[in-house]
Order: sequence, then structure tokens, then C-alpha cells
Amino acid sequence: MTAAAVAPAVEPAPETARVRRAPLRQYELVERVKAYDPSADEDLLNRAYVFAMKAHGAQLRASGDPYFHHPVEVAGILTALRLDSASIATALLHDTVEDTGATLDEIRRLFGPTVARLVDGVTKLNKLELQSPRTEQAENFRKLLLAMSEDIRVLLVKLADRLHNMRTLHFIKDPGKRRRIALETMEIYAPLAERIGMERMKAELEDLAFAELWPDARASIVHRLEQLRPAGSALIEKIVAELRATLAEAGIEAEVTGREKAPWSIWRKMQRKNVAFEQLSDIMAFRVLVDNVSTCYAALGAVHARYAMLPGRFKDFISTPKPNGYRSLHTTILGPERRKIEVQIRTREMHEVCEFGVAAHWVYKQETGITEGKRYRWIRELLEILEHAQGPEEFLEHTKLEMYSDQVFCFTPKGDLIALPRGATPVDFAYAVHSEVGDHCIGAKVDGRLVQLRHQLQNGDQVEIITARNAHPSPAWERFVVTGKAKARIRRYLRTRQRAAYVEQGRELLTKAARAEGVQLGEARLERAAEALRQKSVDDLLAAVGEGTIGPRTVLEAIEPELKRTTAARQPANATILPLRRPAAPAPAPVGDQPILGLPAGVAFHYARCCHPVPGDPIVGLVRTGKGVSIHRTECAWLARAGDLRERALDIGWNDRVAAPRAVARLNLVALDKPGSLGTISTVIGSHQGNIADLRITRRASELAEMFVDVEVSGLDHLHRILAALRATSVVTSVERASH
Repeated sequence: MTAAAVAPAVEPAPETARVRRAPLRQYELVERVKAYDPSADEDLLNRAYVFAMKAHGAQLRASGDPYFHHPVEVAGILTALRLDSASIATALLHDTVEDTGATLDEIRRLFGPTVARLVDGVTKLNKLELQSPRTEQAENFRKLLLAMSEDIRVLLVKLADRLHNMRTLHFIKDPGKRRRIALETMEIYAPLAERIGMERMKAELEDLAFAELWPDARASIVHRLEQLRPAGSALIEKIVAELRATLAEAGIEAEVTGREKAPWSIWRKMQRKNVAFEQLSDIMAFRVLVDNVSTCYAALGAVHARYAMLPGRFKDFISTPKPNGYRSLHTTILGPERRKIEVQIRTREMHEVCEFGVAAHWVYKQETGITEGKRYRWIRELLEILEHAQGPEEFLEHTKLEMYSDQVFCFTPKGDLIALPRGATPVDFAYAVHSEVGDHCIGAKVDGRLVQLRHQLQNGDQVEIITARNAHPSPAWERFVVTGKAKARIRRYLRTRQRAAYVEQGRELLTKAARAEGVQLGEARLERAAEALRQKSVDDLLAAVGEGTIGPRTVLEAIEPELKRTTAARQPANATILPLRRPAAPAPAPVGDQPILGLPAGVAFHYARCCHPVPGDPIVGLVRTGKGVSIHRTECAWLARAGDLRERALDIGWNDRVAAPRAVARLNLVALDKPGSLGTISTVIGSHQGNIADLRITRRASELAEMFVDVEVSGLDHLHRILAALRATSVVTSVERASH
């Protein structure tokens, strides 16, 4: 077997990347581009090379090399991907706006609007006043996403830039900075490379980051691979020869190669399966390349006819391609030497796409090529996350959820493919179909069978979402959805709903205070008060009052400054707002049989009906004149809005030595709308010693009915047992504790 038949998965390895090389000269770079694109704009490349060299001047990198070496190396990486002249020019110029005196207008004037747009897309936001390094990372990624949604070449240049930075990472002296860059590469840029199908670049980025983040682990795996290599090479050669002979007997002409898996891939599998290196059965992988799709399946048949296939280890990415365009047949067999081996079967064209991803399509010479990024569904989904996220850090969190995960492939009733992270639920599926479908989701069918909304989807599931016009996202969904898009949309809805409640509460508090002071309110006066108190709008001002961060008296003083002189004497009830807090250890009860710790002796109490606390919940007491103490959950939405009552809050807790009175918990339940459903639900609750205090059906849609069920329970553990039992019941598709 030739040396090419056994190749490492990563090229180059971090060790070889440390060798310094002379940068490409101007004529060498142009010749490389002309070799694969004879119509390349030679003049553009020459001008970009000279401009970048002059702009960077005497700047040096951490390695001590001239800074200009970096953009030339980035351009060289892109020539290996056979990109167009505009992309190569962008690589040469990508740091000029950020690190030199060059401006974007100058780039546009000298090199045209296309190159200027690409350079702008890659340029970092270094001139913004940013709050933290993490926020800076999020802002930079946000801008990159917006740019690559219009032209995917922005991402290709950025990945090449990051790849060269990773190859020279060891020259940076600050270990903290090295680790931050490596972690960012592992969490963002390697998944991005995978998403556009660039497996070779993804593998090298991961391996370089692995070498920095966990050097001991990587060194250990490399050492073990070196120990296995002498015997392994002979074994691979034997397996390749036997596979080639098996295919030849079936009349199939194929190219068969074997390779080691990358150290990071091996390490990740060891961590995921919690096994030792010696227990892994697929350290070596084998690839079969044929001429066409029909031969792929013929080769698969020949392999399966000769060797036993391991159940559950076959994947057909030809009939069902990955979202990044990857197509191949994967099977794991008990192959030659009775060893478990993975075999990948694909055409040569598929292999080209697998290695180079979007760059293999070579679409950029056509005018339509600049919109190549728009055909990637995941880019549109990330843009929707950007729209709904509250800030850059939340956007980055959801984006990592969206990109950095294994996938399952499900289908709509019409047969459209939806790719989701492993562990995704019907709610994630609904939001992947469309944001409005997710917002109005009330139930789901998987393969024709109604399931709970927290049900985890599997490969090949056909999912039908049941919607209702007046349905809306539940706060409980945030606890089990896994996609960034779903989390961002749910959080946005909850923020909007909470803000509306704060605005309403703030207007009521402010109107009441103004009436007491004899102050006239009007939009113009409120606008002046908002400006004086540094609020962006009147609604922001009212929300702050409702939330309790600004007192009504403060707003009135901004409207009528003369009120400030009487503040100290009058000392209104809302001048001081105490935050609700849970003490580390509640005050001891004055009597031994008191079920609530921290209450004065003999004081009557009752459970609040707004949040329905039960023994075991974190709680707070609220003193109401003539009504005793009402017990609220600390997360009670009404209590959070009651800013004028917060100074009456008591720090309390449950007395574990005394049984508290049974309490009513409110459940939000969705069940099959058919005879016997309510009987089944009541039987389940009764069999677990719960008692239904009230039941109200709020909505009926398609085959489902949504209802509130008030259940008497002895405590939080009792409630959780009832919830678990209801979720295991076939007639119940969803049940959560109501949040209001």
C-alpha cells in the first residue's frame, strides 16, 4: 500500500505548524491563484499585496516576524481552497482597517465595493466601548454573522485568519490569552467550519486548540498512537487490501484508504463514553471512494454481504444529507481480523465537498455566488437568535447551543428535513419550523402518536405540531428546550410580558402618588422626567417604577423639583424599597410548633393565591394590614411588581420539624380531549394521595384540552411525585407547575 493510503486526520499537526516558513512572494501567490483560475484578476492581487505590505510597514507579530507575513499566510490558506481573486485580496487586506491607518473608504476606492464589504465583515469592533472581553467576543461574532449571512466568503476568510493565528498561538507569552483564544476556537470557529462542511479545517482547528487547552491529554493520546502505529500500519494495510479485494470480487472499482482518527476526536469519544483508550474500537477509519451514487450502495451491499454489521451503527447521509451538505454512507462492521471498524463510502465529488465544504462548490465567479450563505438554514436561525437575544452575551450563549452539539434529523408531515441538536424536543422542532409555530405550540405528535412537549426526539421521527391561535410560550419550556433559537424566543416573550406588567404597575403607582401630591401628569412631563432620570423612554421609566428600581416620589421630584425640599420631613412609604431576599438561615421560631420560621408568635398566615406556594418552596412573607401574613414564593411575579409593599416583606422559612398545613399547587396541564381523560387524571392524582381542589378548562384545540388543576399536596416532594406520575400517563401530553 502506498503512503497516501494511510494518512493522519489532521494536517499539519501542531508540532509541524511551529516550523517557520518564508512567506509567499508576490509572484508566487499570483501563480497559485492563476493555476486554478486562469481568469483571476492579477492586477487586483498585485495591488492588494503591495498595499498591505506598505500599510503594515514595520509592525511585528508576537513571534518577531513582520506582521505582513500573517495576511500573506491567510491568503495562502485560501488558495488551497481555490477561492476567487476578491477573497484572496480580502485576506491580504483583512487587518489593514483594524491595525493600520487605512480606512474602509480608502479600501472601497482602491479595490472596489466587493472587497470593501468583505474586509468590513472580517474587521473586529475594536473601536466600540465594550463592557467586558466576553462582550467584545460576542459583538465581534455578531458582526461576523451579519456579514457572512450576505456573503459566505467573509466566514471563509475569517476561518483562514483564525487557522493561521492558531498555528502561531504558541508565540503569545500570556497563557491566559492563549487559553481564551483556544477556547473561542473550540467553541465557535471549529463548529462554524463544521457547519459549512470544511472537515479538514475543522479538524486542524480542534487539534490546535486541544494542544493548548489540554496539552497533557493530547500528548498522552499522541504517545499511544505512536506506540500503536508500527503494528497499526500493518493492520491497516491488511484491512485495506481485504476491503479492496471484497469490492473487486463484486465488480466494484474503488479507492480504499485508511487513516487514524484525530487526537481530539479520540479524546472526545473517551469522555463521552467514559471509556479508556484501550477500549475504543474505531481508532482507525476506512474510506471507500467510487464513481457514482448507485455504486455507493452496491459497495455497501458488498461489504455487508461479507462482514457482519453492528446494529444501530449505520447512517445514510446520502439520502438524508447533513445541513452542511455532507453526504456519505457510514457503517460499522466486524471486519477483517474480527475487529470493529468504521467504513465510509462516498463518491469522489462527495469527498471533495466533505474536505472543502462550501469552497468546493466554486460559485463565486457568478454574480449569484455572493448569496451562497443564504441557502444555509442555520445562518438564518442564528440571525433570528440575534434578533431575539437581549444582549450580546445572551446571543453568544444561544449561538453556542445552536452550533456546538450532536444532531438528530426529523421530518415534517410534508417530508421536509429539520436538523436539531441531540436532546431536542417538539418545542425545539416547532421553533425550527417557524417562530410563530413555536409561539403558538400546544401539543405534538411523533409518528402519529401524541407525546409530551418535553419528549426527546430521535433520528427519523416525523413530527406534527399542534397549535392554537391564543396559545403562548410557557416559562416551563425554558427548562427543557435545547436550541438557542427556542431559548431566545421564549426569553423574549417572557421579558415582553414581564415588562408590560411592570409598565402597568408603574403607571398605577405613579398615578396614585401624583394624586396624593397634587401633581399633574402628562406625556410631556413624563418625557422630561425620563430624560432627567436617564431613561430611554416613558415606558422605560414606568417599567423602572413598577419594578421598584425608581420610586414614584423620585419621578415626581423630577417633574416638580420643589418637592425635594419636603422629602426628608414627609418620608413617604415608598422612599425606601427593601429588596426581597432569602436569608442564609431564617430566624428561629418563637414557639416549637410553629410551621413557619421567622413569624411573630400568634400571627395568622395564609398561602397566597397568586403563586400557590407549598411547603418546601423558597418563600417570603408579606404583612397586609388586617389580613395577617401572606406567604409567597420568592419568584412570585406579582410580588416582584409590588414595589410599594416590599418594605413589609419578612424573611421566613419552613420549620422542617413541624408538618405545615396542606397547600394547593396549581398545575397547567394539557391532555387528550377524549372520553375518560379527566377520569384518568383524577385517578392518578388520587392514587398519589393528592386531592383536586379545583379544575378549569381554559382552551380546546384539535385533539387537546388545556386546563388549570389545583391540587392539595403536603409539600414540594409530594408535588413532584404527582407531576412525574402525570407525565407518565398516556392521556397527558404536558404538565407543568403554573407560574401565575
